[in-house]
Parts: sequence; structure tokens; C-alpha cells
Amino acid sequence: MNRVGVFCASSDRMDNIYYEEALKLGKWIGENKKTLVYGGANCGLMETLAKTVHENGGTVYGIVPQVLVRNDRVSDYIDINFRCENLTDRKEFLESESDVLVVMPGGIGTLDEMFTVMASNTIGTGGKKLILWNINHFWDSLLSLFNDLEKKNVVNKSLDSLFVCVDSFEELCSLL
Repeated sequence: MNRVGVFCASSDRMDNIYYEEALKLGKWIGENKKTLVYGGANCGLMETLAKTVHENGGTVYGIVPQVLVRNDRVSDYIDINFRCENLTDRKEFLESESDVLVVMPGGIGTLDEMFTVMASNTIGTGGKKLILWNINHFWDSLLSLFNDLEKKNVVNKSLDSLFVCVDSFEELCSLL
């Protein structure tokens, strides 16, 4: 798995622990000569990852929707820039250009990306390994919701078959 797709926050206002973990992942990707595939923004965990991968010898694929270009929000650490029209195109590129997908803490966009991959995996059109990285229990409430959905029999596949949840950087690396 050489191309690691990462869904994560563009927020610059998160707790430091999330940036610290992004630095670890970026360093690991770079030092292992892997490729980061991400959304191309120059802010938040996205920029932390791209900069760290770039500075540690990895390659950075930025999947850049036109809105980032218009708003001057494109990272300077992108080695290969994939331009796309909108967020729907971005999700398709992120999934197709990645060998594995990691979900770090993030907001609505991150959830949208994750749910799109999960839905594809549910109906059998996906097939990418999806890893939910539960840094500092960030995703606990979402995991609780997922458990509730399973109990209510509204999901057609076991959620364990749609993604793997890890709590530590070491667990994440063992799957990459």
C-alpha cells in the first residue's frame, strides 16, 4: 500500500494532540517513501500532513477542487496536483488514487468522505480498506451511533466489514 489517502480536518483550531498525531503520520509516510493523497488545502491537519510528508521525502498528491484555487487555499507542498471541479469529484479522485484510506479527526467534509466510501463498500462498488483513527477518543460518539444503527437493524452489512477502527498510531502503522 504505497498511496495513503487521508480524510481530515482543515480547521486550524483543534487541540494540539491532533496536529501532533498528524506530524507522526506525515513523518512515517515520508520516511517510508509512501505517497500522501489528500484534499490539497493549506490549512489544518491537511497542511500539517502535506508539509511533514514533503519534508520527510514522501510524495504529496493534492486533490484540489476549484473553490480552493479561487480562495487561494492550495498547499505549496503538493508534488502532483489533481484539479477537480467540486467536492464530489474530489471524493472520487481521493478514493481512486489511494490504496488505503485513513480517517483522521475532522468535520462535515471528513464525515462525507468517510460515509461515501462506506456506502460504496456496503453495496460492493468500493473495496478500499478504510481505517478510522480514533485519536484521543475523537470518534467515540460516532462509534456509539454506528453500534446503535446495528442494534436497530438498519445497516445491511456488519460495520466491522466496512472499516477498521484503531486508537493508536502504532495500530494504524501496523495496518498500513
